[in-house]
Amino acid sequence: MVVSVARTRITPLLRERLVPLPEVEDPDFAAFADRFAQARVVLLGEATHGTSEFYRARAAITQRLVARHGFRVVAVEADWPDAARIDRYLRHRADTPYPDETFARFPTWMWRNREILDLARGLRAFNAGREAADQVRFRGLDVYSLGASMAAVLDYLDRVDPAAARQARDRYGCLSPWHAKPERYGREVMFGAKHPCEDAVTGILHDLQEKQLAYAAQDPDAYLDAAQNARIVRAAEQYYRIMYRGSVESWNIRDRHMFDTLRHLMAGGRKAVVWAHNSHIGHAGATAMGWEGEFNIGELAKTAYGDEAVLVGFGTDRGTVAAADDWDEPMQVMTVRPVRDDSHEALFREAGLPRAFLDLREPGAGALREAWTAPRRERAIGVVYRPRTELQSHYFEAVLPEQFDAYVWLEETRAVTPLQAGEIRSGESETFPTGL
Repeated sequence: MVVSVARTRITPLLRERLVPLPEVEDPDFAAFADRFAQARVVLLGEATHGTSEFYRARAAITQRLVARHGFRVVAVEADWPDAARIDRYLRHRADTPYPDETFARFPTWMWRNREILDLARGLRAFNAGREAADQVRFRGLDVYSLGASMAAVLDYLDRVDPAAARQARDRYGCLSPWHAKPERYGREVMFGAKHPCEDAVTGILHDLQEKQLAYAAQDPDAYLDAAQNARIVRAAEQYYRIMYRGSVESWNIRDRHMFDTLRHLMAGGRKAVVWAHNSHIGHAGATAMGWEGEFNIGELAKTAYGDEAVLVGFGTDRGTVAAADDWDEPMQVMTVRPVRDDSHEALFREAGLPRAFLDLREPGAGALREAWTAPRRERAIGVVYRPRTELQSHYFEAVLPEQFDAYVWLEETRAVTPLQAGEIRSGESETFPTGL
C-alpha cells in the first residue's frame, strides 16, 4: 500500500522536477553545478564506495566548481598522509600521485583507481602556472592513519627540532606497540590492561602549536602538514580508545574530526568541495542514524554554514560495484541488486530517467517536499557488500528531502577501475578537461 501511494502521489511530482542529464562524459553533464556557485562548501555523496559513475560525476562537478567558481579545496573521505601525496602531484611537487606506499592498505581501490587518477591529472593541469595561493588543494579528512601520521610528525621534528623529536618519540612510544593494529589499543584500555595515551599525544600537538611561529617561519606548508598529522594522532587515539563502548560515540568522534579538519581547510574564506559517502554528507538528523544519536559532516556543515553548505546525494538502481565480502578481504566486482520497491531509489527508477538531477531547494519543489515526508528505506553500500543480507546490511530509513539539498540519479552503474602496480607513468603531459 505504501508503495502504491508513493507512486500515485510522489512519482508524478518527482518526474516534473527532475532535470534529465546527458552521459557523465558529456561536457554539459555538470552544468547544473553552476547553481552552487555562491556556496562556501558543496558536499558530494555516493551510495557506494566503488562506483565509477559516482567518481566521474563528482569529478565533473568538482572541475566545474574549480574552473568557474573559485573552489580551491577538494577534501575527501581519505587519510591525510595519502591524500597529501596526491596534493603534491597536483601542485607540481611530485611526478606521480601514487608512490608505491600510497593508499596501500585496505580498501586500496577506494582512492587508488583510474577515476581518481584522471581527476588528479585534470587538477594538476589547472594548477600549472598559478600562484600557490590560487592553486587547488587535495586533502584527506579521515582519522585512520594513526601509524602514518605518527611517522610524519616524527619525521618533521627530526628535520626541524631534533630535541623535540626525541621527546615526541618517547611520548608516542605509549601508542607504538599498537600502531599497526590500533583497535587492539582500544581493547586493552577498555579492559584495564593499558593506561590511555591521551595526555601524551595531546602534549605533542600542544608543543607544535606553541612553537608555530618558529616552525612555520622555515616552511609553512611543512608545519601545517605536521600539525594536522598531530591532530589526527590525537583524534585516532580517542577513536580507537572508545570504539568498544559503542558505534554511536566512535562514529561521532570520527565525523567531528572530519568536520573540524574541513573547517580548518576553509579558513580564510576558501571554498571547498567534499567527497564522502551519502551517510556522511546527508543531514544525519533526517536519518535513522541521527534518530539514534549520531551526527555527521553534513549536519555539522549545515549548522555552521547554513544555506552556504549544499548537500548533494547520489543514487543508483543496479549494475556492478567494487567491494569485498568482508573487511580486509580481496576486492571483487560484484553485481548490485535492483533496489527494493519500498526505497527512495525506487521512486527515481519509477520516474523513468536513466540520469537526472533534482534540486530540492527550489521554491517549485515545495509540493514534492510536502508529499515526501514519510521515512522510506535508502540503500548504503560501503567497501563491504553483502547481497544475501542486503536488507539488514545495507538499508536504513531516512526522509530524503530533509537529508539532501539536491540529488543525482544514475540508474545503471559499474565498478571503479583499480590501478595496478606500475600502471602509472611519471612525467606524462595532461590537459584540463574541455567544456568547463
